[in-house]
Amino acid sequence: MELVNLTRRTEIGSNSYLLKIGRKNVVLDAGMHPKVEGLAGAPDFSQIPEGKVDAILITHAHQDHVGALPMLTRREPQARVFLTEPTARIATVMLHNSVNVMTRQREDDGIAEYPLYTHRGVDFSAQAWYPRPLGKRFNLEGDPSESDREVTFEFFDAGHILGSAGILIRFGDRSVFYTGDVNFENQALMRAAKFPESGVDVLIMETTRGDASVPIGFSRAHEEERLARGIRRAFERGGAVTIPVFALGKTQELLAMLWQMRLQGLISHMPIYIGGLSTKISGVYDSLAAASVRAHPEFQILHEMAPYVLSGNEVHTISTKKKCIFALSSGMMTEHTLSNIFCRRIIGDENQNLFFVGYSDPGSPAGKIRSAAPGEMVSLDPASPPVPLRCNIEEFQFSAHASREPLRNYAVLLKPKKILLVHGDRSAIDWFQHSLFKELPGTEIIVPEPGRRIPL
Repeated sequence: MELVNLTRRTEIGSNSYLLKIGRKNVVLDAGMHPKVEGLAGAPDFSQIPEGKVDAILITHAHQDHVGALPMLTRREPQARVFLTEPTARIATVMLHNSVNVMTRQREDDGIAEYPLYTHRGVDFSAQAWYPRPLGKRFNLEGDPSESDREVTFEFFDAGHILGSAGILIRFGDRSVFYTGDVNFENQALMRAAKFPESGVDVLIMETTRGDASVPIGFSRAHEEERLARGIRRAFERGGAVTIPVFALGKTQELLAMLWQMRLQGLISHMPIYIGGLSTKISGVYDSLAAASVRAHPEFQILHEMAPYVLSGNEVHTISTKKKCIFALSSGMMTEHTLSNIFCRRIIGDENQNLFFVGYSDPGSPAGKIRSAAPGEMVSLDPASPPVPLRCNIEEFQFSAHASREPLRNYAVLLKPKKILLVHGDRSAIDWFQHSLFKELPGTEIIVPEPGRRIPL
C-alpha cells in the first residue's frame, strides 16, 4: 500500500489523496481550494495514472472535499463514487451552486478558466455516485462484503456536518482509517463522532485546529449562553444582529441553537433572514432528519424557524433598524456574497451588531474586520471604498472541527503503526507532530508532502 498527497500545498485547502492498495487505486475526497482561483485551486490529478481509478470515496459535501469531483469523474469515468446519502443530496446542491459562482466570476473578474465544469458536468458526475449507509462494509463494486481477501470500505459517522463520515479501508489483515473532518463533541444538530477504537494500522488524520488549545473553562453550553446574552443586549440597544455563516453546516447549527434558546426562554421570537443556498441546504437537513444521525429529528428547521429568504436585491435595501437576525453567507464574508454586501452597510453604524461564530481566515474580509481596531478604515471589497469600523463586534466559538486535544487522544487510543497528518496549516501540523511523537514513540508520524509517495 502507498499514499500520494494530491493537494498542491501543505495547508488547509483542497483535499484529495490517492491510496494504492494492491492493484487497486482509490481516491479519498476531491476538493477545491476555497482561496485559490482557477485550475490551481484543484488537486493535482496528473499524479494519478489516467483511467486507472477504481473508486472515489467522499467524506462529506464541503467544497474543500467535494468541489473538484466533477473534474475527477470526467477524467475517470469508469470510477464509482461512494458517499453517504446526505452527502450525495447536499453535494448536488453545492456543486450546482459552484457552477453559478464560477460563471459569475468569469463575467465579473475575467477568470477565463471558469467554469471548470458545467451543470451538465455535475449531472454527469452524479450518475457515478453510489450512496452507502454508515456502519456497513462494502467492496469497491459497492456490494456488501465480508471477505478479507479484497479491498473493502466502511463509513463511520464523523459528527462534522450532515452526512460526514470517516472511512475505514481494509485489505487482508491491514487497515487504513481516514478521518475526513471530524468533531468529537455534540453540536446543536450533529451528534459527536463514532469512530473505530481499535484495529487501525494507518491513521490519516485532519489537523485543522492544531494551532490553538482549548481555553481553560471553555464549554459549548457556556458559549451558547454568551451568544443568547449578546443577542438580548443587542436588541435592548435597538439594533439588529448580523452573523456571517457558511451556508452548509453553520447556518443549520445556528438556527438549531436559536430554536433551543427560544424553547428555554433565553431569547424571544424575532425575524431571521438567511440566503437562498442556506435555504436549499436546510431543506435537505429537514427531509433527512429522521433518516440520518442527527439530534432532535423532530426539529424541522424551515418550519420551526420560518426564516425569511433574503434575495440579492433586498440585501441592498432592507431595513437594518429592526430587532432581527441576519444569518448570511459566506462565513468568511467573501466578496460578492450576501454577508459581504450587507456588512458594508452596517459596520459603520455604532447601533449595529456583528457576531462571529467560527473561524475566519486572517486574509478574508471577515478576518480583516476581526483584526481591526474600532474606528479603523476597513476594505471589504476592492471595488468599494473602505468603511470605518464602528459597529459592535462580538466573537463566539462554535467550530464543527474537533479541537486538538481530543484528536490527539483519539490517535493515542488507536496506537496505529503510522499516522499521516493532513488538512492543516504548518503550525497546526507541527503541534500534532511534536505531541504525538512524545505520546506514541512506537508510531511513525508522517507529514505527506504534495506529490510524495508514502509507503504504508
